[in-house]
Amino acid sequence: MNTEPSGGEQPRRRLRVGALLTALTATLTLLCCGGGSAAFFLTNLGGDQETLVSNEIACQQDHKVKVTGDMPRMSRYGDSQLRNAAIIIRVGQEMKVPPRGWVIAVATAMQESALRNLANSTVVRSRQLPHEGVGRDHDSVGLFQQRAGWGSVAQRMTPEYAARKFYEKLLKVNNWQQLPLTLAAQKVQISAYPDAYAKHEEVASQIINVLAGGAAKTVQIANRAVCDQASGDNIAASGWTAPIPGRVGSGFRTASRPRHNGVDIAARKGTPIHAAAAGRVLVARCDPDHNGRRDCDVDGSPGKGGCGWFVDILHAGRYVTRYCHMVEKPLVVPGQVVRAGEVIGRVGSSGNSSGPHLHFEVHRDGDRSSLSAIDPVHFMRQRGAALTASAKVAQR
Repeated sequence: MNTEPSGGEQPRRRLRVGALLTALTATLTLLCCGGGSAAFFLTNLGGDQETLVSNEIACQQDHKVKVTGDMPRMSRYGDSQLRNAAIIIRVGQEMKVPPRGWVIAVATAMQESALRNLANSTVVRSRQLPHEGVGRDHDSVGLFQQRAGWGSVAQRMTPEYAARKFYEKLLKVNNWQQLPLTLAAQKVQISAYPDAYAKHEEVASQIINVLAGGAAKTVQIANRAVCDQASGDNIAASGWTAPIPGRVGSGFRTASRPRHNGVDIAARKGTPIHAAAAGRVLVARCDPDHNGRRDCDVDGSPGKGGCGWFVDILHAGRYVTRYCHMVEKPLVVPGQVVRAGEVIGRVGSSGNSSGPHLHFEVHRDGDRSSLSAIDPVHFMRQRGAALTASAKVAQR
């Protein structure tokens, strides 16, 4: 099939960041600001060459975390900062908070304090206690920049106490595991910058994976953390899920199909398609075929051209996912904010298609063109939503 929508209104060049920012509302800012995830590198202990390894770590059933001894090295975060992240994770484990909560908590502390236990220049008592820097935001102190109502100065500057108070409030938020990270964090923090948390989600997941044995790649199934099997409305701690159950048939840019910019997952017509992560809908329309026809309400055919009915969604980290060949008009509209796992349409065979299936693509840098397409199998496996493994979940 033609994996890049063919209509004249479809931009084939890299989208400008300014245009994307205009399209997003204050409830969910998804574009990562300068110094985003590409600037972070985790390394093996003792190694001189920095390589990004966190998302390659195998997911373990026993997600132990240590807060003493050597910490992994990270180019932006030092030993004490990663130790604070480990404390946040351990408190979450003690409170039996699912790993998704650890990701939210670590991302929040990254935004509030850069994972440092901060004193406050206007709070004399805080500067008399052990600290890792000095801020000056009202009377806020500690990892989560908690104000006086959260406890005494000494309590708020104790990482274990601060993390516990964060989790206690997070657990009271309705459906917190289904909310976009930035909304869940904001409901706890009530920040003056409610959209700032989203940009930390990917690196927070990487930190969780390194410190807790791939825990961000787990999904809660029957109150148990299961590795690498997030699918449908079961969301991995990373915030991602496979859009439909099923195995990949035609792969990404194979020798026989070098211009195939996604993967094809066979499924019965009408199978619900789920948003792979929280985000904002960029496009939801019928893609014209090679002859300019918009007849997506009928089955397509090989060589017809076009995605048929399709949806593009922009996610945190400036990733874009694409869902093609829907059986009918999508269930979402441009500009709509969707949660991870939300049903956005149903499997069909419209457009350039030989039978019912989902054509699924992942793009980087907010760019919807073929230039930015990456292998969805590798990308989703890194996030605990393995496309090839999701069939196992469907058979249970």
